[in-house]
Formats: sequence, structure tokens, C-alpha cells
Amino acid sequence: MTLLTLFSAPKPFTDPHIALIQRNAIRSWTLLPDVEVILLGEETGLAEAAKEFGVKHIPNVARNESGVPLISSMFQLARENANSDLLCIVNADMILMPDFVEAAKRVKSQRSEFVLLSQRWDLDIPQPLDFSTGWENRLSSIVHRQGSLHRPAGSDFFLFPLSSFLDVPAFTIGRAGWDNWMIYKARKEGWAVIDCTPSVMIVHQNHDYSHLPESKPHYEHPDTNENIRLAGGQANIRYTILDATYQLIDGKLSRPKMTSLRFTRKLELFLRAIFFFLPENMLENIARPKRWQKRIHKLFK
Repeated sequence: MTLLTLFSAPKPFTDPHIALIQRNAIRSWTLLPDVEVILLGEETGLAEAAKEFGVKHIPNVARNESGVPLISSMFQLARENANSDLLCIVNADMILMPDFVEAAKRVKSQRSEFVLLSQRWDLDIPQPLDFSTGWENRLSSIVHRQGSLHRPAGSDFFLFPLSSFLDVPAFTIGRAGWDNWMIYKARKEGWAVIDCTPSVMIVHQNHDYSHLPESKPHYEHPDTNENIRLAGGQANIRYTILDATYQLIDGKLSRPKMTSLRFTRKLELFLRAIFFFLPENMLENIARPKRWQKRIHKLFK
């Protein structure tokens, strides 16, 4: 039995740049110790990529009316075919390094119910990566010089025990909302929500949105509205990495330090709890007024 199963539903390998960054990502996963990889879907070039990299390929993923894979089906197939106690859904443009596996080991030894996530580092990678010895150090150096740490909104992976997230709604992959719901669900269930940003470098390879209709970002796509509905409404997709209950630092779990953004978020949740009976538009004006948010941010500078 392996430590961890990574699963993902890559895009078609028809666009040269998308194909390049997905190949970089999948290759990085296969180099991780004690990890297996499952690629899900029937996208063009996926079966060939899975064979090339020697990873599992499961084509029969349930899809929405537009033919886009559903998160619920992905979770079910990964759980049925995994040979590990930990699962991790990850976007196919993310490069992972050995510190990711170390973080999984550390967290597993300290908590039985949890979800692990982090902010990502954004980087332009226009060519195939050189995965020869020392590639992790070379890439880390480039990221520190040329990359940027993404704001704590949106999550590109979730790592969790096999027994968690058994009732995921039929969210559409690649659209907004489902990742926020994952954090909401973990908080609701009382699981540890662990931000490993201080200990792990997750590298996102920048790309455009040409694979989406009209090349618009995913949060403007009609399927996003359905994701929001399935999540239970706008309030349940407000959750971000700022809602983490722990951080992984030097191999140990600790409570996150209070920052202006975290204080603002805690105040928002408090106000939402008090005024839960109000319509969402009124509650939004109370819980997220821009004026007092700006004042609070100034106090913490």
C-alpha cells in the first residue's frame, strides 16, 4: 500500500501549451516517493499520456450536459481504485515536489480527520522542465526569483483521508465554487483545515483560459452558477485558505497568526452567524462592507 493517491482530470492535450504544462505536472507527480497517480477522463491524448508515464487511467467519468467531468464521480472512482489511505485531488497544471509528500506524512501522524491545502506559487514555464537530478532545487530557485505567491483564494489541491468527503455534490470540475465548498464542508464537520503554505512549495504553471467558452475565466462560466447552487449558496463558497484552522510549520501544527485578512474573515463569519435570518443580499452588505474592511487592514499595517 502506498502513502498517497493523486487523482486528476486533465484537459485535452490538443493545445500545445496546455499539453506542455500538463506533461510537466504529471511527470513531477510520478517522481514523488510512495505516491500513485490516477488520471481520469477521455480527453484527447490522455490515454497516451497515462501510458507514457506509467500511471493508472480511468476513462469512464460521469459528466455534465456539456461533457465536463463531475467532481462527485472523480472522488468515487479515485476512492474505488486507490491503493492508499490518503487521497489528493490536484489540478493538472500543478508541479509537486518531495516536500509535498513530507507534509502529508507529518499531518497524517498528527491528525486522523483533516484536509490539507495551501497557496500556490504562480510561474511562467514555457518549455518542458529538466527533471534530471537536482530539479527541485533549480525550480525552487527560479520560483523565488520570478514567481509570485497567489493570494489565499482558490485552491488547486485537497489532500484528505480515504474516509472523508463521501458525499461530494455533482460539481463541475474547472468551474468556481467547488473548492470553496471543500473548506466549508471540512469546517462544518469539525475536521482540521491545515494550510501547509509555510512548509510546501506548490507551483502553478500560468496559462490562459482559451480552453473555456469565449476564453472567459471559470468564475464567469454558467456552470459556476450550478456549482454555487449545489454548494448551498453564496455563503458556503466564501471559504478560502484564510479559514484554515491550523498551519504546518517545521513539521508541527500551530494556530495561524492573526492578520488583517484573517481578522476580517472571522468578523464576517461572526456577523453572518448573528444575522443568519436576513436575505443574502442584505447579509452581504452587513458582513462584507468594503469601508470597514479597508479600515481594519490599515490597523494591521
